[in-house]
Amino acid sequence: MRAAERESATINVLVVDDEEPLVRLVGQYLLREGLSVDSTGDGARAVAMVREQDPTVVILDLGLPGMDGVEVCRQIRTFSDCYIIMLTARVEEVDRLIGLSVGADDYVSKPFSPRELMLRVRAMLRRPRTNSGDTQLLESGDLRVDVAGREVHLRGDPVDLTRTEFDVLTALLSEPGVALSRRDLINKVWGDQWFGDPHLVDVHVGHLRRKLGEDPASPEFIHTVRGVGYKMGAAR
Repeated sequence: MRAAERESATINVLVVDDEEPLVRLVGQYLLREGLSVDSTGDGARAVAMVREQDPTVVILDLGLPGMDGVEVCRQIRTFSDCYIIMLTARVEEVDRLIGLSVGADDYVSKPFSPRELMLRVRAMLRRPRTNSGDTQLLESGDLRVDVAGREVHLRGDPVDLTRTEFDVLTALLSEPGVALSRRDLINKVWGDQWFGDPHLVDVHVGHLRRKLGEDPASPEFIHTVRGVGYKMGAAR
């Protein structure tokens, strides 16, 4: 990593993996994108680096020695809303869902093409932090979302969401009463060039429901439309 490249980059990506050849390869691709890159193979050190450097994206291996990726992700989520892409060499769906359940935004299974990983990173960096055409305050019953301020309140109490959870909620609230398919939500949140498992949407919707205190049998806000996807209850 040349100093000139690091100084000129405005977006920092932290790669957390103990496989040095993989770290070097991924780092080379990230640098070609004009991004600043740091790396570590130690989970505890990764948590400290996120605290110190506040990276935009963390590429995090699930199978780290010592403190594994799940615990690293869990700790990061207590103080940072950076994007987290989990890398996993395990094929079992439960392992992927465990990573997502503690706040990861996306996952890529090993072995993977560095080009595929770059597409995922680019998709995240393209996601706007505010939507200029959207109403600045979205409401549904006692749920209020300040789009510009990226704040959510339910019955006056703040709700702590990850960036992806916030974006999924905003996408649903922007079209109250409209049934949106998984692909619709992927296009709105991740972008139409994103590819991967569309059931990623279900995981993030599940997190949202839990944080909003939804009763799965009788949801107040996010409703499942069987055979289609999800819709938000009509906004007031």
